[in-house]
Amino acid sequence: MSAQGAELEAALQEAIESVARQGDIVRSLKADAKDGKADKAAVDAAIEALKQLKVVQEQKQKAYEAATGKSGVQSRESFRANVVNALERKLFVIPSFKIYGSVAGFYDYGPPGCAIKSNVTQAWRQHFVLEEGMLEVECPAVTPEIVLKASGHVERFTDFMVTDVKTGDCHRADHLLEAALEAVFEGRTTPPAGEEERRAARDLHARVGELGVAELGAALTRYGVAAPETGNELSTPFPFNLMFKTSIGPKGDLTGYLRPETAQGIFVNFKDLLYYNGNKLPFAAAQIGNSYRNEISPRSGLLRVREFTQAEIEHFCHPEDKRHPKFGSVASLAPLLYSRALQMGEEKRALPMPLGEAVAGGVIANETLAYFIGRTHLFCERIGLDPARVRFRQHLRHEMAHYAEDCWDCEVHCSHGWIECAGLADRSAYDLRAHTAMSKVELSAYETFAEAREVDTLTVLPNKKALGQAFKGEAKAVTAALEALCEEGALAVKAALEAGGPATLEAGGKTYSLAPGSVDIRKERKRLTGRSFTPAVIEPSFGIGRLLYCLFEHSFYWRAGSDKRSVFRFSPLAAPVKATVFPLLARAELNATAARVSAALTRAGLGNAVDTTGNTIGKRYARTDELGVPFAVTVDYTSLEDGTATLRERDSTAQVRVPLDELPALLRELTDLRRTWADVAAQYPAQAAPAEEE
Repeated sequence: MSAQGAELEAALQEAIESVARQGDIVRSLKADAKDGKADKAAVDAAIEALKQLKVVQEQKQKAYEAATGKSGVQSRESFRANVVNALERKLFVIPSFKIYGSVAGFYDYGPPGCAIKSNVTQAWRQHFVLEEGMLEVECPAVTPEIVLKASGHVERFTDFMVTDVKTGDCHRADHLLEAALEAVFEGRTTPPAGEEERRAARDLHARVGELGVAELGAALTRYGVAAPETGNELSTPFPFNLMFKTSIGPKGDLTGYLRPETAQGIFVNFKDLLYYNGNKLPFAAAQIGNSYRNEISPRSGLLRVREFTQAEIEHFCHPEDKRHPKFGSVASLAPLLYSRALQMGEEKRALPMPLGEAVAGGVIANETLAYFIGRTHLFCERIGLDPARVRFRQHLRHEMAHYAEDCWDCEVHCSHGWIECAGLADRSAYDLRAHTAMSKVELSAYETFAEAREVDTLTVLPNKKALGQAFKGEAKAVTAALEALCEEGALAVKAALEAGGPATLEAGGKTYSLAPGSVDIRKERKRLTGRSFTPAVIEPSFGIGRLLYCLFEHSFYWRAGSDKRSVFRFSPLAAPVKATVFPLLARAELNATAARVSAALTRAGLGNAVDTTGNTIGKRYARTDELGVPFAVTVDYTSLEDGTATLRERDSTAQVRVPLDELPALLRELTDLRRTWADVAAQYPAQAAPAEEE
């Protein structure tokens, strides 16, 4: 590249980083505005500055392309198109049901895609399940409705949808409104909107996600939003549950859903898992499996699909003791942390911070959550993601559920920006309490005190005679609901009754009114040797498909000196094929030796492929480079004489001569990351590369 091209590339990179920083500023100001700490004018000014920076970025992009004749790696769309083209051409992934026109949000994994997905999944199992001694389960994808009512998915797992009144086509209401508002404040309407109208549009755009159904409908009407493809009128917005609904059994009288996450299968099995673990805490359970979300308008390829693989962990621990016995092993790790303070401060970028320091300073809530952040950081690096493009972003206060203690997202940067690939959350005891309340099965643990304690306990004594007279056949459900009340709920009922009543009680989806005398709630001092408690849950949840897509982007590059030779630099651990075996020439004696080498590699558990085509060795290397195969073994006539073969490393294209009988063990060590190529190059004699590689 010329000096001018390098200068323009640097200027373009600076512009891209400026846009990213300003985007973070806009985001933090919006959060401040919700808390009343920033006014609309500041938000508007930040959005306007972001617009101007995007214009500058576009100008610098065009200047770079005009001067170099290339789109450059900074052109996200061009780079993404090259990656997707390589993935589909080499059958890593392809749109599902392709001969029927495909269906949005569904993808098939081809042979190399299946292999790399299996390798990453197995690496996850090794890294977390086996090394941490977790309890792995496998639960059905079809889930009865009552389970998902307890978790809140039936009621709250929704987006607002509108339909084209003539064609019936469906659209995400918030997406359409956002696009219309952007056209207004960016001056793309005819005639262009005035300054006041633009300001109002920017203000509304900042809070679209907070609008209720009535406000959303009024905004769509006010801005004249129509169906994007046809221009037809839209229906009023209505909530659309993102779960796939189904019926269970031949009569169809039991409603179920395809699970939207794998976690609920672990929660409902908590009691049995605790027993299996000897009734000891802490312990963790894990599950790898497919989940399903009926996205209204899936976009962004593999990043937003309707069927996807999750790998989730539920770590159960005492709510008052969230230390982790192995925290010391990660305390010195310093991943990029994007804390609340950094998001709301001036710098607006993630910074490396030792996890021990983060816990001690209260940046991360507890050791267990920090431990899993550290382990996730190591896993991302192990499978081949670029550590400089992996960060952990802490949820701002308004982003967290009311019951959450602390939440962090593992975000990976790719051409789509920063993508959440894993979520790590301290969910307190919410999930087990929710299932206890719905199932009436106590999901709790028991601790024995070192010494007996005098404690104040809350006793709830339902008046069964009074409840029977008041509620007849429903008295049993009301009694059970009273006995299952948490302390806060019991005290609320007590206060209402002491004030003259009545008190309200939720039970079995109904609301009951309790008259004074229905229940006796009082505090008593007791001598206890132990107590039952509901464990807290730390949940690391991984999207395998998102990790894979980011891995594809991080691994893709063009071989220097050629715009036509694409390469995937997969880690040997993740690579779909570990080695290829080539006879230098298509000769029977060389083919036979290549077949014996391949069989030996297969016995060592190393996926490999033999290429006996008559293509030149350089073309065969290039073809396997496109698949990301890290090593190639070439058998030649010297192999027949001295029992050695050439071993080539993909990225450096360096070659060494290795005895045939040492190849399986050597490649096994390289694939397991127990040896590096530098070690191999130091041990074995170098082999000159063929002219085609130079």
